[in-house]
Amino acid sequence: MILAAGRGERMRPLTDVTPKPLLEVAGKPLMQWPIEALAAGGFTELVVNTAWLGDQIPARFGDRFGGCTIAYSDEGKDFGGALETAGGIVRALPMLGDVFWVAAGDVFAPDFRFTREAVDRFISSGRLAHLWLVPNPAHNPKGDFGIAADGSALAEAEHKYTFSTIALYRASFFAPPRSDIEAGNPQGIKAPLAPLLRDAMRSGLVGAELYTGHWTDVGTPERLAELNR
Repeated sequence: MILAAGRGERMRPLTDVTPKPLLEVAGKPLMQWPIEALAAGGFTELVVNTAWLGDQIPARFGDRFGGCTIAYSDEGKDFGGALETAGGIVRALPMLGDVFWVAAGDVFAPDFRFTREAVDRFISSGRLAHLWLVPNPAHNPKGDFGIAADGSALAEAEHKYTFSTIALYRASFFAPPRSDIEAGNPQGIKAPLAPLLRDAMRSGLVGAELYTGHWTDVGTPERLAELNR
């Protein structure tokens, strides 16, 4: 799943007319980079959630692109706006498998490799989620989560890293008792992801590892301009 529903307030005025995932880096829309990386790893069935200016995204990529099939979860059409990260993922669950990748369509990580080996390791771990963390950028100096010696993700740690947004999940991560939103989220409930992650971390159900390749959260026009320079 590629997350592409957000408004991109900090990217205004660019996002007043273009959804953030369609802003270009090196001549490609931001979300084209993870699409191509997923396809390179053999993951060719994609779900993209949309909301703000959401019609532009299927108009750009259609239902097939780069060897991938793409299905859309149109939160804007169905509910009038984005459902936040967890709400959007639960909305898309009927289109996703028992184990699936999630990546943000507005994060630039051209060195990241989506591999079958990572999926197999995750499945054998028995955990419900596995996160890739990155060294803390200037705009998030305190980080989000830590990593224990056994590879568990930590909600509280002396040193924390920043969540890259790239992760593997089991569908059961978004089921009771962690989430009380019905699969498919028919009510359109808005729900953030971080509280679910922290709760599962306290039960040892989330793994993590550090990714040190190129990574940029393209959160401001200045960061986008710097990338393109």
